[in-house]
Amino acid sequence: MKQGTPTMIGLRRREFLAGTALLLFSATTVKAATIAGRLPWAPNAGNPPPPIKLGPWEFFNGEEGRAMEALVDCIIPPDPETPGGKDAGCAVFIDRQLAGPYGRQEGLYVRPPFQAGLKNQGHQSANGPAQDYRDGLAAFDRACKQHSGGKPFAELSGDDRIALLKAVEKGELKLDGVDGKAFFTQLVKDAQMGFFADPIYGGNRDMVAWKMIGYPGARYNYLDWVNRHNERFPLPPVGMTGNAQWTRS
Repeated sequence: MKQGTPTMIGLRRREFLAGTALLLFSATTVKAATIAGRLPWAPNAGNPPPPIKLGPWEFFNGEEGRAMEALVDCIIPPDPETPGGKDAGCAVFIDRQLAGPYGRQEGLYVRPPFQAGLKNQGHQSANGPAQDYRDGLAAFDRACKQHSGGKPFAELSGDDRIALLKAVEKGELKLDGVDGKAFFTQLVKDAQMGFFADPIYGGNRDMVAWKMIGYPGARYNYLDWVNRHNERFPLPPVGMTGNAQWTRS
């Protein structure tokens, strides 16, 4: 090797990597535009969540829908500053979830045998979420009418609604053919998800929950605010659709 000829050791690591990358891209006939056209550069372009549409119930019937709106309003009651579960769209969120892949148990193993599992083993029933809700709401409606002179849950006073739900939660009021405590627990979890989820899924209407807790939403980054603790973020929240409005398409 002649004196002065640069060796591999003499090359800086960054220059070597840059040169290798240049050689790699020079050797291919695929243009960058072609590559970019095949990759999902837009957010969620590979598997976009379908935005909900306002309108009639897609899973619940009319009586079930009224009961659900009353139930989510008990779980998340309104106050002077924030709407309750009903006006925040929690019942709509659950309805659309049950009418979609979640309710149909898509991607889950659904063949027998089925056995009672432990809490850490997740859902073990032959019924999916949609059937569990249908059975649970029917059993809850029967129990409610038996203890309220034939009135459905949506027609009870606020105090009577709370008393009835507390009885179900404690296991004092049994639901025929349904685990009332498990049904109530699932209902609370789903209402909470609907309250805090991105509005594209039907709940958190106008981002009321995010505004309540000061959550900035699906913004690109928060680098300027990483170390600014106990300070309220000054900008309005942004959803996956890029705005602060409830999906209306």
